[in-house]
Order: sequence, then C-alpha cells, then structure tokens
Amino acid sequence: MSISTLPLSYCGNVHPANTFSELIQVLQSKTALVQQKTGSKIAAGLWLPDAITREIESKPQLLNEIQSTLQQHDLICYTLNAFPFGNFHSERVKEQVYLPDWTNPDRRDYTIRCARILATLLPEGVEGSVSTVPLGFKDLSGREGFLEECCDQLIETARLLDEIHDDTGRIIRLAIEPEPLCVLETTAEVVDFFVMLRERMNSQEVAEIVERHLGVCYDVCHQSVEFEDVAASIRTLQEHDIRINKVHITCAIELQNPATNEAGRTFLADFAEPRYLHQTFRAQSDKTESITDLTADFVKNPPADWFNAPCWRIHFHVP
Repeated sequence: MSISTLPLSYCGNVHPANTFSELIQVLQSKTALVQQKTGSKIAAGLWLPDAITREIESKPQLLNEIQSTLQQHDLICYTLNAFPFGNFHSERVKEQVYLPDWTNPDRRDYTIRCARILATLLPEGVEGSVSTVPLGFKDLSGREGFLEECCDQLIETARLLDEIHDDTGRIIRLAIEPEPLCVLETTAEVVDFFVMLRERMNSQEVAEIVERHLGVCYDVCHQSVEFEDVAASIRTLQEHDIRINKVHITCAIELQNPATNEAGRTFLADFAEPRYLHQTFRAQSDKTESITDLTADFVKNPPADWFNAPCWRIHFHVP
C-alpha cells in the first residue's frame, strides 16, 4: 500500500456552509487560519452540500472564485466530503445525515456533481477522492433488494466517474465511509459487500472501471468505536483488493471502568446533545453491544451489563 505525500486535508464540514458565500468565508476565515496556526501547509477538504453543488452547476464561473480563494491562501484541494447531502448544522441531524441513501438516484447525481467540481479544482498530476455514506443507515435500509440497488447505483457512478476521467484526464475515486450502525459498519461487512458488487459486474470492462474508481474511506474513529483492530482491518481490506481511497484521521471518546468512574460518566453525560447521532458500543467477550444514541439518562443510569463493562466507546469526533 502506498501512502500519499500530499499535505493533510482539513475537513470543512465542521463549519456551517449552506450557501456559496458561506463556503468562501469558511475557506478564508477557518481553513486558512488553521494553516496559519499550524505553521505547515494543509489542504482544503471541502464539504459541498447539495444546494451549493447546484448553485455552482448553474453558475460555473463560481468555480473561478473558489480557485482564486485557494490560490490566495496557498491552499490546494484534492478531496471532497459528499457524505452530508443537506444542512449538516441544522438543529437535528441524527439519522437524517444518511439520506438520501445509495438506492436513490439523487445520491448518485449529487456525488457526480461533487466529482465534476473537484476535477476542476485538482492540481495537475493529483488524483482526487470523494467520500460518501456507507449505503444507508441500517434501521432505514431493511427492505428487500436494498443492497442490489446500491450495487447498481454505484456501478453507474463508477461509469460516470470514468467519463469524467475521459473528459478531463482527472481521476476521481469514490470512498465509501463505513460508520457504526450503518449498512456498512464493520470490515467484514465491507468485504461481503464488495464480493456482491463484483458479482454484479457484467463485463471485464465494467470490472476495471469499478476497481479503478470505487473503494473505501477509512475513518479511524468509526472502526475504533467498533472495537476493531485497525491494523488487522486494513490488512483484511488489502487481502481482498479493496482500495482505501481516503483516510479520516479522527478520535473517538472512550470511557474506561464506568462502574468506578463516576466522574467520567458525569463528564460524558454533558456530551449527549440533540444534533448528531452518537452511537455507543461496549465490548462483550468476542462481540460488541451497542445503543443507537447516547443520552444523559443512559450515562447516569446504565443497565448493569453496561455499568460493569470494562469500557465504552462513543462515536463522538474529538480533537
């Protein structure tokens, strides 16, 4: 596995940007400031919600403003976050962040708009990546044929990404991001899905296109919350020829010894909040147990098996 020598990318979805002007403000006042404070070169990891991609599509000249803003602050852009489709900073996001899922053509079309934008922003000789939802949220994706429909939409997306390559010479790779309690959350589920995906390819040409453009976004926080061994997980992906097209270097929260750590539980209770989903896991012998979302009441009054667990891990991105 080769490691990119590009500068680390600062993901902009931590800042609200639901209009084009807000996007430019984030680049100028947030991303550029991070580069200034760190004293080392970074890249801009843009989050473009659907509304902004449509605005840029209708006014292509807006791309010139993004490019000039990047140049003005000595920033490059080689990756986009196309996971949150809508307003990622509304009062309640929770499980809605996984919609539309990958059975919905709107997800495909949005992703391709992002890829076309990135193809324009990419520096010469640099490959790009676009991260996306892990098909959907398990509780919202149980209907028959769901996985097969996702496969078909992703194969079509790979074909469209290949067209972008033909038109622009730029390679944009899609990075499916496993996440706790989603359709793809564990490494084993990712492997099984790629087996299914490959079985639905109807020609060698399609297979080559899919292998060139589709892979995963490996989020260290997500897989750690699942109590996976990160090194073993990455080896498994390599053994099954599943590309890692993007890596999120992120941290989760771990609460050790909850039964004797009242101060820790009290502190953790303050992290329960109404906007984002905070899937919570505990290890149980050779398997894990989870709850969909952390609440203050659960932290203060956990069931006995959770109270006596060695530790909890919570999907809560922290510095």
